[in-house]
Amino acid sequence: MKEPNLAAGYSGNDRKRPSHKNLPQQPDHNDNKDGRKMVDKSMVLQALKESFIKLDARKMVKNPIMFVVEIGFIITLILSVAPNAFGSSSVEPWFNITVSFILLFTVLFANFAEALAEGRGKAQADSLKQSKQEITANLLKANGKIEKTASTFLKKGDVVVVSQGEMIPGDGEVIEGLASVDESAITGESAPVIKEAGGDFNSVTGGTRVVSDQIKVRITSNPGESFLDRMISLVEGAERQKTPNEIALNTVLTSLTLIFMIVVVTLPFFTNYIGFSLEIPVLISLLVCLIPTTIGGLLSAIGIAGMDRVTQFNVLAMSGKAVEAAGDINTIILDKTGTITFGNRMASDFIPAGNASLEELHYWTGLSSLNDETPEGRSTIELLKERGSKLDLSAAADGQVIEFKAETRMSGIDLSDGRQVRKGAVDAVKKWVAAQGGTIPDDLDEEAEEIAREGGTPLAVAVEGTMLGLIYLKDTVKPGMKERFDQLRQMGIKTIMATGDNPLTAATIAREAGVDEFIAECKPEDKIEVIKYEQSQGKLVAMTGDGTNDAPALAQADVGLAMNSGTTAAKEAANMVDLDSNPTKIIEVVSIGKQLLMTRGALTTFSIANDIAKYFAIIPAMFMLAIPEMSALNIMGLATPLTAILSALIFNAVIIPLLIPLAMKGVAYKPMSSNSLLKRNLAIYGFGGVLVPFAGIKLIDMAVSIFI
Repeated sequence: MKEPNLAAGYSGNDRKRPSHKNLPQQPDHNDNKDGRKMVDKSMVLQALKESFIKLDARKMVKNPIMFVVEIGFIITLILSVAPNAFGSSSVEPWFNITVSFILLFTVLFANFAEALAEGRGKAQADSLKQSKQEITANLLKANGKIEKTASTFLKKGDVVVVSQGEMIPGDGEVIEGLASVDESAITGESAPVIKEAGGDFNSVTGGTRVVSDQIKVRITSNPGESFLDRMISLVEGAERQKTPNEIALNTVLTSLTLIFMIVVVTLPFFTNYIGFSLEIPVLISLLVCLIPTTIGGLLSAIGIAGMDRVTQFNVLAMSGKAVEAAGDINTIILDKTGTITFGNRMASDFIPAGNASLEELHYWTGLSSLNDETPEGRSTIELLKERGSKLDLSAAADGQVIEFKAETRMSGIDLSDGRQVRKGAVDAVKKWVAAQGGTIPDDLDEEAEEIAREGGTPLAVAVEGTMLGLIYLKDTVKPGMKERFDQLRQMGIKTIMATGDNPLTAATIAREAGVDEFIAECKPEDKIEVIKYEQSQGKLVAMTGDGTNDAPALAQADVGLAMNSGTTAAKEAANMVDLDSNPTKIIEVVSIGKQLLMTRGALTTFSIANDIAKYFAIIPAMFMLAIPEMSALNIMGLATPLTAILSALIFNAVIIPLLIPLAMKGVAYKPMSSNSLLKRNLAIYGFGGVLVPFAGIKLIDMAVSIFI
């Protein structure tokens, strides 16, 4: 891996080459798509219904903390009807009834939080189901005939023909033709995208529509296994897999609950020894206030809402683990082309070399680019026309086109009169000229380095043994990339740019974009080596990709974000798919992952901190009648032991619904170091978690004491 000296940079002269006027300006897909309402009336009503359905003990047992609260509700409910069911009791019946209702609402509020989070996912699944319909497919039979069949009968390997205005019947790869495809049903973007056979942009999704031309598509999924089917099952599935961090936190909370249960169960033995007894409703109230009910009631909702926030950015996460891993990322590997830069390298200038004239360079460049359908080739022809070059390309009519190959890094044409024209990477064309017995002009390398220093890409053009000059391909760093990489640096995340460009060009782009490191002349295996190296240092790595050659690296990375426009192999290897096919989306994914972890941590901190206030409310209330000295701990000045207990229970119940919006939306995230985040959250949610319950319980006590 090469590390650029970004501070030093590269000093070139002030000669500026003209930019191609048709340099595309891609739309920014990084805006937060969460413009829709967080919840609507139907969602709330459904969540209320689900809150009662979830009272089923078979479902509640999956959340041990709230299951304990539900058992407490059942016991106090029995005592409300039969006060002496578990032995003689001196507690007033109204107290049992009140405690019972408070515990019921505590469980219902927790269920409501989870149901509301699930409801958002189900609402999105419903909208996806509307785009999933049975489509009539034009199945191409082995004898070449077309047979009409339902899309539900298509299987992997079938070939279908899709013409203008028709829906693509299933996931597949374009094997013939080129077409403009409307993917708004999947991505929400109205602008159609080009899909063509070969390369990395041949993948199509079932349920999208062809708006121009005709393509042949080979189906790559069986019925029920399509991309849309997977999306629906993932976003609507309430039975999601818990993430490792969530499982670990749940284990800690369950352990705390078990410890406090042991304390509460053994407490009557000690109180009986010192001469007074604690009633069962009071013990249950103590237990509910001691255990971390707040975070226990919101933990599941936080995880579900975190997954939902990812889908708001049109990113399909294959599991919550992938989202969570994104929050712990240390290193991000990004392709230069299409990620850091706009990606369409456009011809910007022609520079003759040696004794070659500009007219000669124009003519032979035109011949070499005539059949080049890449953006570079097409922009070269366009620029020649703009420069007023009279292109007599009849000599290419009977010539043999030489396609570009990664091995040779050249393309061109062999004319019928035996002459050969080549265009490609400078070092590759130089070797080809040398093999033809030609010489290299003295100024060629200097001009090529000049282009590279300016962040462009030089392509050499030669005919037979004569080097004619260079084509200056210009790629532009996307606006705002430097600022975004600065944000990642503030998060403590290292950025590595991978590019096939030569080291000079790579260093210039790296300096301009502000990445930390770069890999020049990068091959697919180089990405895997870098990922493995970073992982061997104990770091988590994320990367983006869209091609088949990116699949191994996407699979190796801890977070692999594949483009929906990419190949099937890339999407299957990754654990996230970006429906907008915007490679810079990985930055948003990392932010969402960090927000998920931060939200869970902040609410856990708040939950544990506000337990401190509840201890000062309920423990003195339990003991100060028998032990008057305990009244010194009644620092809130609560009216009576009964009002103190009820106030703590009521606060314990109402704080859950009050925190639901925060759990759903997530804690506001600002790029900063982990230490700064920890200090900030401890100050807000730790200190605030202590103060809020003191004020809340006191206000509730003042209100309750009016009626008691």
